[in-house]
Amino acid sequence: MDAETLRALLPELNAFLGRFDDCFVDCRSREHVPIYVSGQLSDLDRKSVEPIALKAGLPPRTLQGFLSWLHWDQDRMRDRVQQIVAAEHRGPNSVGLIDETSFVKKGTKTPGVQRQWCGHLGKVENCVVTVHLGLAVGDFQCLLDGDLFLPESWDQDRMRCREAGIPDSLVYRPKWKIALEQYDRAVAQGIRFDWLTFDEHYGGKPEFLGELTARQQKWVAEVPKNVCGWLTRPRVTTQPRRRGRRGRRPTKPRLVQGEPKAKRLDVLLKRHGKLRDQPWTQYRFDDREQGPSVWEVKHVTFYPTDANGLPGEPLHLIVARHVLQQGEVKYFLSNAAADTATETLLCVALTRHRVERCFQDQKSELGLDHYEGRKYVGLMRHLYLTLVSYLFLMRAVLRRRGEKPGVDCAAGASGGVVADHRQVA
Repeated sequence: MDAETLRALLPELNAFLGRFDDCFVDCRSREHVPIYVSGQLSDLDRKSVEPIALKAGLPPRTLQGFLSWLHWDQDRMRDRVQQIVAAEHRGPNSVGLIDETSFVKKGTKTPGVQRQWCGHLGKVENCVVTVHLGLAVGDFQCLLDGDLFLPESWDQDRMRCREAGIPDSLVYRPKWKIALEQYDRAVAQGIRFDWLTFDEHYGGKPEFLGELTARQQKWVAEVPKNVCGWLTRPRVTTQPRRRGRRGRRPTKPRLVQGEPKAKRLDVLLKRHGKLRDQPWTQYRFDDREQGPSVWEVKHVTFYPTDANGLPGEPLHLIVARHVLQQGEVKYFLSNAAADTATETLLCVALTRHRVERCFQDQKSELGLDHYEGRKYVGLMRHLYLTLVSYLFLMRAVLRRRGEKPGVDCAAGASGGVVADHRQVA
């Protein structure tokens, strides 16, 4: 944002930041917020503490203290972001977005840094990984939460954790558990998601899907091609395999002898008549930012294997491929009601790209990946201040745009998936 635009928005920004005043116990901490947020919104090339401080005419150590050791409540700031979104950005067909991002870092001191998969580069690199929850509704999108993924190597070295200010209560958690905690926090602050969507790294975790279903949350999950199950529910019995044995009969359920074994999704697509012989159906997806795209889809009922290797509750299975990238096939499962339209499920699944736009905006415009500190509290405060900056930015953009209708996941709605489609061989 150039200096002239930022100056024009300054009264509006100050009023917005005033909604976070109760996160601070004294004016010394509070007065640093507009400096930090303005620095993130500015046209600085690098938006770490030192350039922001120097631009504001402050010693860098002043802002370093604001992030790392001055007393203020960053969790309340995160909760306030969620409360504002819950109260002022409600809308139909809201989609929760779960994903992670990574920041390349040198050295060994940044909290959570190690050689691990770096999605930003598409390879293993020395980096920090954070897990995020976002929201997309109409033209509005934002991130609601962010957490550090603490690798097991860090968890096992508590002295290293203490040097970085990581509390003993923070231990290694699988990324899906971090995402579930974020979901629960957001719901507690009044956020309601009509849908959740996420990639196969989360969709491939049956425990995660089960926890969301237990919370009566609808989801559309991309899943790996090696997920196993059936397209026709196999028969299950508790009868013993052989009669005439003495003692108590076994009651553990099992597949009836002769019933087919569970198959991988990619195998079912090639070999099972319900998928193999089903013609591909084309759907056009219109998006303001990415433009139109056409997807070919097959849609059936799927019974995934449960923890005992038996058929679970029926789910929607969407097999989709982009018409320009037919070599890449995506698989999506959903626990939505049986009569949910194919185009609705597809639209929710394809909405996931908007969390990538949030990451792109926050990195390129706000310096999300510019944190250079070595303390855990400083990293978390940087993440939450970036939530505040991005929420303000999105609200300002929508006002200038006039809040024109955008992507909508209602079947056939203007701007969403076009309802008329055709079958192709």
